[in-house]
Amino acid sequence: MALKINCLVSLMGIMIMLCGCGGKKPQTRDFEQIKESGELTIITLSSSTSYFIYKDEPMGYDYDLAKEFCDYYGLKLNVKVAENSTRLIEMLQNGEGDLITSPISVQNELKDSILYCGLEQVSHQVLVQRTNKRDSMVTDVTQLIGKEVYIKHNTKYHKRLLNLDAELGNGIIIKDVEKDTVTVEDLIQMVAQKQIDYTVADEYIAKLNKTYYRNIDVSLPLSFEQRSSWAVRKDTPELGKILNEWFAENSKTREYKSILKKYFELSKQPDFDLNVLANVPKGHVSLYDEIFKKYAAISGYDWHLLASVAYQESRFKPEVASWAGAVGLMGLMPRTAKIFGISGDDLKNPELSIKVGAELINKLDGMFAKIEDKEQRLKFVLAAYNGGNGHVTDAQALARKYNDNPYIWDGHVEKYIELKSKPEYYNDSVCKNGYLRGSEVVQYVKQVTSNRDKFKSIEVKSKS
Repeated sequence: MALKINCLVSLMGIMIMLCGCGGKKPQTRDFEQIKESGELTIITLSSSTSYFIYKDEPMGYDYDLAKEFCDYYGLKLNVKVAENSTRLIEMLQNGEGDLITSPISVQNELKDSILYCGLEQVSHQVLVQRTNKRDSMVTDVTQLIGKEVYIKHNTKYHKRLLNLDAELGNGIIIKDVEKDTVTVEDLIQMVAQKQIDYTVADEYIAKLNKTYYRNIDVSLPLSFEQRSSWAVRKDTPELGKILNEWFAENSKTREYKSILKKYFELSKQPDFDLNVLANVPKGHVSLYDEIFKKYAAISGYDWHLLASVAYQESRFKPEVASWAGAVGLMGLMPRTAKIFGISGDDLKNPELSIKVGAELINKLDGMFAKIEDKEQRLKFVLAAYNGGNGHVTDAQALARKYNDNPYIWDGHVEKYIELKSKPEYYNDSVCKNGYLRGSEVVQYVKQVTSNRDKFKSIEVKSKS
């Protein structure tokens, strides 16, 4: 069943923009001209669903589908990122791109200026709650009476909850969150971490976050369904027609379904296998300790660090592949591994994986050579290993802008890595790599350094 998605665009802002657009009309560039040029340019939003960069590779549900379309027609895919939803349409009308791939709501008022096409989706708002025993969960909207629901101030979620409260005769305790830096995804995280009990989100955002937090339920709808879609200019009907035909033909294919599964079904968290150390010899942390020791010198760090990275990436399982496509013991992306001379099945070879992982750590260590304190530098290296060095340099740039130290991780750059999940920070002109789920990177750094120390203690105890 196709995923239902809703991405509302501010109608007032769009209509003002459309009325005010003047200047030279962009040259018509329909599908025939696009094929001749060999390139398609999409206009998108940097977000957890449409487009982001992770481990230095472009990703996103909408991006992956656009890439599949381009690969099918032998086109190079170019990406332009809009600052906000209103700018999506402005950039399209100005001829800065061929196709909007962040779904916009289907509204009659816009049908005279754009063509809805391609990925067409339907969604609604849902209640986000923890998965407790069935009899203690909210299964009907009437059960929200007397419950505290946390909502971002002056958003569509806030308005819907106010209307629902009025429909029920009042009684929902609406906790209005006015802090600008708190996002919908922050509130979902707070539900998962038992800081609050309920919030509201679009179904697609809720489903994506369920792949990070296994203890949340997003099954209760709170609003009517609303359609949304990709869009092209009115003067490129052939492109719209081709997109519609491609989606009609490919929406049932294995490739299409795998993209859907990648973002909205596969768990983004490592498998917490409590027995992972049960079958290793006493005093060892894995079956690969000798290989970690063999290549530790290449990394510039002790072998326990390599072991800890491998544990975090794969739980010492050489055949594993992550949701993002990272493969093997050291969780290497195929494109990254290719730079170091290995590809394909080589990624699942434990020794080759550890060797390349050590080489990558050494390369990243060199990128942050200005950081004199080696323990602090390691944290930069681990953040870059996990999220990509571009996001770390973005966070350093933000630290400089806000008068923090760009060469200290703890309490400085660490803070801005987390803030890169918020539009006011990842859209800042000093950032070049857009959205990042920064809390995951910060947690990764903490877990790897903590497990490194635990692995050291295992060795010490075995010798005593």
